[in-house]
Amino acid sequence: MSKRAVAKWDKSQGRPEPVRLLNMILEEENGEPLVPLAQVSPSVMIWRSQVIPYLRKRVAEMLEEAAQSLPDGYKFGVIDAWRPFARQVRIYEWMTRCALEVWPDLPYAQLKRKVNRWVAPIDQPAPPGHCTGAAVDVFLIGPDGEQADVWSPFTRFTSAPTYSLGLTEEAAHHRNMMVQAMLGVGFSNCRDEWWHYSYGDAGWAVRLGHDSCFYGKAELAPDLYETQERVWQKKQKSRPNPFLEG
Repeated sequence: MSKRAVAKWDKSQGRPEPVRLLNMILEEENGEPLVPLAQVSPSVMIWRSQVIPYLRKRVAEMLEEAAQSLPDGYKFGVIDAWRPFARQVRIYEWMTRCALEVWPDLPYAQLKRKVNRWVAPIDQPAPPGHCTGAAVDVFLIGPDGEQADVWSPFTRFTSAPTYSLGLTEEAAHHRNMMVQAMLGVGFSNCRDEWWHYSYGDAGWAVRLGHDSCFYGKAELAPDLYETQERVWQKKQKSRPNPFLEG
């Protein structure tokens, strides 16, 4: 496995969200629809062709507000938004196979913890945030139209915790820019992943100390995302093992 340096991080910021706490959140679904980002969040870019560009209406509105608050020339690139549960299952199963490739002799409980670190489990009462339409993953896009550096001298994964220490001045500036814009409009951040934000799901509730959330698992007509699903399945076949990337 790669020996790349892993960033230390400030554990005093943010709040952990173990599965047991997520499962304790009372779900009070409010029935708000999923809406297309092209209509509600026109300032953001869809950064990956497999992204299904839908979020809950209020979440999409907040994403637009956050994008509008960025300094001139900067944009948000969406790398994941609403995700059908079937895709979540395929991702989880793929990550499990990847983990087994790296740690074939690891006890099941430890293996599952490693997988759950990067993808929400599919066998728990609390639905994965992306499957509710409440969660969005974003990159920061710079004035040159390319992804801004938010991780040097590390990599995206070795500096995944939002409050990583030891970033270059430029990377820390860009990362702080993202955090301020998203938190400033009401999103909460998964402190383990600088790119993941949500509002109204179980993760949001745990991070902010609420007892309930108002978004549960959401559905969308399959014909609305047939193209993105074909692209996702094609790209997934050649995706490298993330546990070997460092």
